Amino acid sequence: MTISKGDKLPDATLLQLGANGPEEVSLGERIKGRKVVIFAVPGAYTPTCHSAHVPSFLRTKDQFADKGVDEILCVSVNDPFVLGAWAKDTGADEAGITMLGDPESSFTKAIGMDFTAPPAGLVARSKRYAMLVDDGTVTVLHLEESPGTCEVSGGEALLAAM
Repeated sequence: MTISKGDKLPDATLLQLGANGPEEVSLGERIKGRKVVIFAVPGAYTPTCHSAHVPSFLRTKDQFADKGVDEILCVSVNDPFVLGAWAKDTGADEAGITMLGDPESSFTKAIGMDFTAPPAGLVARSKRYAMLVDDGTVTVLHLEESPGTCEVSGGEALLAAM
């Protein structure tokens, strides 16, 4: 079943690259009592993710903060080492956008956002989406119809829906 507006997010253990290597992040603890934006991409360094999706949240980060958003999280079915490098290459680390890996796709599958596209080399990846989560509950959810587009899931579109 795909997550919907009004649903509570399940707890999940995601990975972030820390100063001493991979660190576990409890999503439940991270979002408890906070207003958080979570956006997901099919893969680090893939064309639309790299040139459109992450940059849309870099452009709008301050506007989200002005609306009371405590943190912006990017989730990808990648390992934390790739996401750490990608955060540096995109400027997400400098901007304060948190890159979290879901390497086994467990969180992605639990919320029904997984897909597979073998011709593109994408297996057990995440659909492209953006959501606003308030104290663990999804209050706004924008899901792209195609993983190669970034229209409704971009930072500007989510900001406009708030």
